[in-house]
Amino acid sequence: MKIKHLLPTLLVFGLILLAPSCQAPKDLVYRDFKNLRAEKLGFGSTTLSVELIYYNPNNFGLQLKYADLDIYINNNYLGHSSQDYQVTIPKLAEFTLPLKIEVEMKNILKNALVTLLNQEVLVKVTGKVKVGKANVYKLINVSYEGMQKFSIL
Repeated sequence: MKIKHLLPTLLVFGLILLAPSCQAPKDLVYRDFKNLRAEKLGFGSTTLSVELIYYNPNNFGLQLKYADLDIYINNNYLGHSSQDYQVTIPKLAEFTLPLKIEVEMKNILKNALVTLLNQEVLVKVTGKVKVGKANVYKLINVSYEGMQKFSIL
């Protein structure tokens, strides 16, 4: 009879101990970008590659499996990136995310003069990424907007 009453108490106590380890991951923090270059030039579209630097504020590592993003410069659509990944994100550390962006040339021309005249541009990224741990993944919405220093000189 005492074991019947002890089991629910142990179960509740175990859940209390395990609950903090199941918390939702904190958002990754964008830090900077580097190595922006054109990989494939064309009249209709161009492929750009860039390395994004992020910080993981979580006390645990994650896996990035997929990213589907739209990129805007000064609220003008620049291009789209859709990639499958196997990127390991270390805990409490910076990491680099390689990104390929398919850009329509008409969108580059629309942004070219404004970008040349300004030292900062408004960068907006929207979309979804799939992150997880131990083969349990979750689709997370991405919505980043911020001023970015940019100079081609």
